[in-house]
Amino acid sequence: MKRFDQINMIPFIDIMLVLLAIVLTTASFISQGMIPVDLPKAEQTQAPSDSDEKALEIAINAQNQWFVDGQAIKAEELASILTNKPNTTPVLLRVDKAAAFEYFIQALDVLKAKQFNNLSIQTEQAQ
Repeated sequence: MKRFDQINMIPFIDIMLVLLAIVLTTASFISQGMIPVDLPKAEQTQAPSDSDEKALEIAINAQNQWFVDGQAIKAEELASILTNKPNTTPVLLRVDKAAAFEYFIQALDVLKAKQFNNLSIQTEQAQ
């Protein structure tokens, strides 16, 4: 039997490079949000601004379920959640195109009542 003077590192490096390629490939497929929202399309869209302050994300999915920063809430709880936030906080509103329009209006109504004026509505670019 042949005795090795040193360990051959090339197969180890090959395996590590393959694993790195797999990790980088799968990382690019991870979606940004965890709440599936099929956004409506719009011709005139603008990329969100990079502000220092993190936006409060309000999402309504196709089943008309409400979420604030990824946490499921009831629609009636939105006003009390906004009471604890300064009204200068940026708000990102993501509403599924299959959601009832009344919930979109209800969210806007609560935001206006609490005087949240820094509002962005997220859509997808129409192609």
